[in-house]
Amino acid sequence: MTLLLKSREAVLFGAIIALIVVISTRFPAFVAPSNLANAFNDTAPLIILALGQMAVILTRCIDLSVAANLALTGMVVAMLNTAAPWLPAPAIIMIAIGLGAVMGSINGFFVWKMRIPPIVVTLGTMTIFRGVIFLISGGEWINAHEMGENFKAFPRAIVLGLPVMSWIAIAIVALFYLLITRTPVGRAFFAVGGNPDAAVYTGINVGRTQFIAFLLSGMLAGLTGYLWVARYAVAYVDIAAGFELEVVAACVIGGISIAGGIGSVGGAVLGAVFLGVIKNALPVVNISPFWQLAISGSAIIIAVAFNAQTQRSKGRVILKKAEHAT
Repeated sequence: MTLLLKSREAVLFGAIIALIVVISTRFPAFVAPSNLANAFNDTAPLIILALGQMAVILTRCIDLSVAANLALTGMVVAMLNTAAPWLPAPAIIMIAIGLGAVMGSINGFFVWKMRIPPIVVTLGTMTIFRGVIFLISGGEWINAHEMGENFKAFPRAIVLGLPVMSWIAIAIVALFYLLITRTPVGRAFFAVGGNPDAAVYTGINVGRTQFIAFLLSGMLAGLTGYLWVARYAVAYVDIAAGFELEVVAACVIGGISIAGGIGSVGGAVLGAVFLGVIKNALPVVNISPFWQLAISGSAIIIAVAFNAQTQRSKGRVILKKAEHAT
């Protein structure tokens, strides 16, 4: 029981359940299966992006360009669909992932080869990507009536009671779990974040590992760009503006350490679900959705402070044990 209470995932899961119970006392329809399925579907983009961000943060980096990557990819595939409506959804998805990978590679290249701090690189590319959206679109929107039906229908299709977008998020969670826990790349993420100097001595290329993390984050952002635009049937310059804050918040709330090397897939997913529940609950309890950013920012500060305190406590315990041993 003690280990269960110390588990960030268990505490966060309990907090989510408690939050849902409290909301249901005021609005019982909130816990209806159909509403919970819709809430999960709304959270699917955040889950996908949080997993990519997790890989980056594990390596002691951060990617502030994920929302801009999403927006640029979404605009490109929307424009492509209007020009070539005959393209099937799988082909558009591959193009979106490829474009996202290119943008992720740009971030990874500057961090790896140019040794520029990740926060500076991604802050710059975030602005560049947003600017490119305006250049290629002329600031104009692409609305639902300009998009092909197949383009819009794919992520909305219902399979076994859930939209395809939700199933894609679930599949990515499973694949990402295997990547993080069962592959050398996943172990390298933790090694680089935990102690980059020691990682070098074990034969791990720190820069290349960080590049792979940015590449993965970019691919997932590209995929989310298509899913977002197709689901909401609109593309414009400011799509997902500020969403990078929610992505980082989901990771930090889920126990992914900003210092790198600590975190779990389950934690990132639960962090995203926690924010998703709050976002869906705000209108129910008559709180403006514009408070979402304030809540996300506050959650980041609280979670980082909690993580720092936990790590300091662990350090003191280890020191005491060493003193007793001598």
